[in-house]
Amino acid sequence: MDRIVIVGAGLAALRAAERLRELKFDGELVIIGDEPHKPYHRPALSKQLITGKLTAKDLLFPAYQELDAIWRTRTRAQRLDPGRHVVHLPGGEDLRYDGLVIATGVEARHLAGAPRHDPRVHTLRTLDDAMAIKANLTRTKGRVVVVGTGFTGCEMASSCRDMNRDVTIIGRSKTLFGKALGPELGAAIGDLHRRHGVDLALGVDIRHWATGPEGVAIVLSSERLLTASCVVLAVGTMPTVDWLTGSGLVLEDGVLCEPTCHVVGATDMVAAGDVARWPNLRFDGVPRRVEHWLNAIEMGRAAAESLLAGKARAKPFTPLPRFWSEQHHVRIQAAGIPAIGQQTMYLSTRPNGADRSITGYIRAGKPVGIVGLNQPRTMIHLTRQLDQKLRPMVPSERVRTSRRAAAQTPAERSRTEATSGSKPGGKIDVNELSARIKAPASLKNGR
Repeated sequence: MDRIVIVGAGLAALRAAERLRELKFDGELVIIGDEPHKPYHRPALSKQLITGKLTAKDLLFPAYQELDAIWRTRTRAQRLDPGRHVVHLPGGEDLRYDGLVIATGVEARHLAGAPRHDPRVHTLRTLDDAMAIKANLTRTKGRVVVVGTGFTGCEMASSCRDMNRDVTIIGRSKTLFGKALGPELGAAIGDLHRRHGVDLALGVDIRHWATGPEGVAIVLSSERLLTASCVVLAVGTMPTVDWLTGSGLVLEDGVLCEPTCHVVGATDMVAAGDVARWPNLRFDGVPRRVEHWLNAIEMGRAAAESLLAGKARAKPFTPLPRFWSEQHHVRIQAAGIPAIGQQTMYLSTRPNGADRSITGYIRAGKPVGIVGLNQPRTMIHLTRQLDQKLRPMVPSERVRTSRRAAAQTPAERSRTEATSGSKPGGKIDVNELSARIKAPASLKNGR
């Protein structure tokens, strides 16, 4: 290969570029990104940057490897022509490639009816978004309203409480993190937020918006009226794939990839990070996207390896996903894919507390995820065990599942909860998840 083009200039793109150079690729390397900034630490946007603990300059990532790359910032890819191996850029420029890495990530979803024209209404995805929110918070003193019950929204609410701001979280879900962590743990984290002064308006819709000099007025389906000096829309993300329309690639919820990160239907193209949907053979043959910081690092490197190795020799990318969040000084750590669990089980001695607990997630009698609150040492131990427990499928299984994976949709999850915990002082073991699930009498029905 003489030229490899990376479309996207975030963390996955940076780590892919580094790995290409580590593997002695000595051709031309071009990195295209639509933001004016080089890669930076996105998780810090809703935390340290908002609170002022870090500056924008502090968030920039150093490269671990001399890249000798051509950076095309402020440049948005417009179209892909796989047949001609060309990325179309603004101004009619055609950039030819021998190998392509798609790492365009995701963008914030908009909320229908929200007055996005008002400077007090924000989304939070980019560094510029975060700087605009920070400026808003600096010049105002009123209530902050966060729309959304996921990690970004909850981290934003926690940061605002650290700044002694009144905060309300609005969500259609009746609990926080319902889809990601399940209703039981979501309710416990909701109690944590309430104890730290966050007002939760859950299980409601927004009926009406109005803007005026006093603030942004929001009328809820519960007939409650809120007035905010700052509104943050954190209602999820969508893969940045508009530039791939008409390319022939499968673009349902991201770029569909083989287990090796190769884009389905292409041999000279891989995808990495939030935009990539691939089957992680540790779990099954269903393609999923994983929007976590560590996955961007690992998948960027794996995609680079697969691109240079070629489709026939590339190895499946089978990580154990891990992520963490900190809210109100409680560290939430997770391993595996808790969202696909059909049952939940407490592995700690304080199942009803949101300060110290371990929750396990089981599917078909097997552990698929664990989440710990303020349990860093135990989580290290359990993550290692889960890593050993979840082995990738053998090649024959891979062929069977990958053929039908694109047509599968996530099944409705039913959760049951075992409230019996480990003995005080006893060593928590991930094998307890498999053992206890065989005793139905100890379980009670969830939602």
